[in-house]
Amino acid sequence: MSWTSIAAIYLLFWVITAFVVMPFGVRTAEELGIEKVRGQADSAPGNFKPLRVIAITTLISAAVFGMFYANYLNGWIAPSDVNIFGKPPGVD
Repeated sequence: MSWTSIAAIYLLFWVITAFVVMPFGVRTAEELGIEKVRGQADSAPGNFKPLRVIAITTLISAAVFGMFYANYLNGWIAPSDVNIFGKPPGVD
């Protein structure tokens, strides 16, 4: 696998993980008891910490990508192992 493929696949893992991690620990201004900024939506986060999200996302995505790459090298799970529908009609 080339380094560009590794970077692209890792980036995909990173972005997906970021969207999973982002909502955890976020509270609205009303839940925190702080005053909202004029024009702020009621659902807007009052304590969003992007550096925390970046750090957690990087750690989790690195671990998941490591498992993906180990499977790529060792071939533990192949596409044929997860085929739940069987062979398509007309394929011998």
